[in-house]
Amino acid sequence: MAKIQVFGHKNPDTDTVASAMGAADLLAQQGLETQAVAQGKPNAETQFALDHFGLEALPVIDKAETEEVVLVDHNEAAQSVDNLADVQVYGIYDHHKFSFENATPLYITAKPWGSVSTILYFEYKQAGLTIPAKVAGMLASGLISDTLLLKSPTTTDVDRQALPELAKIAGIDDLEAYGLAMLKAGTDLSTRTDEELLEGDAKSFTMGSHEFRIGQVNTVDIDDVLARQAGLEEAIKAAGYEDFLFVITDILNSNSKGLYIGDAPEAIEAAFGQKLTNNVIDLPGVVSRKKQVVPPLQGQF
Repeated sequence: MAKIQVFGHKNPDTDTVASAMGAADLLAQQGLETQAVAQGKPNAETQFALDHFGLEALPVIDKAETEEVVLVDHNEAAQSVDNLADVQVYGIYDHHKFSFENATPLYITAKPWGSVSTILYFEYKQAGLTIPAKVAGMLASGLISDTLLLKSPTTTDVDRQALPELAKIAGIDDLEAYGLAMLKAGTDLSTRTDEELLEGDAKSFTMGSHEFRIGQVNTVDIDDVLARQAGLEEAIKAAGYEDFLFVITDILNSNSKGLYIGDAPEAIEAAFGQKLTNNVIDLPGVVSRKKQVVPPLQGQF
């Protein structure tokens, strides 16, 4: 077994899977024994990318099986393996806010960029190492996913620089066509249960005295998702969350609506400057949970 397992957050998305693969390869080229793993099965979007580049899904774990680990695309214990407190964190590659405590020194690479895949691209460049074509393909896919093909407000100039270069290494001839096909692959929600929709890309946050759960799903038809509102509300209530905001994002028009179940509707309305109607709030221009959903909620709570 490898000495260091490399993994991203629970409910892995494409950037999490790609960055685990990239970080594991980067560190292996630098002489460490690594294994890329994931805290869950790939979603449809990620599976599209894996199939395109002829790669197998990462082994799934819920507990780290090595004494040392590397975290990618997360740093909060609630989003990590169940036994994180029992292992040593060797390093972190992340682009989120930090809420991490550690008893020993470690390597941390954190940038306010659109994806961890972007960070790893520049880590390879800085180290003078070659990115394998398939890894470059997954890193390009992770970057596309987290920036919605460079349309998200989280996109930076370094993301815009990295994506075409990764695509060239990976042999992606038509970046726009590949990116749209991958994003659309993740919007086929017909076979997913209400619980799977809610939890497929959900994270927990402590905001003041509130424990907030924020889920997000990408689609090309918001009304199609809201046709399942009754079932989604039942699933949220059955899960027992104090506050749950389910963000439904139209990836073609860069807009969202939010389904909110909780005891603070006035604060939700104040955070976004919109009214809740039948538990649904319009979120015009909102596509990023990190930059456009979490900050205004934190400001209220």
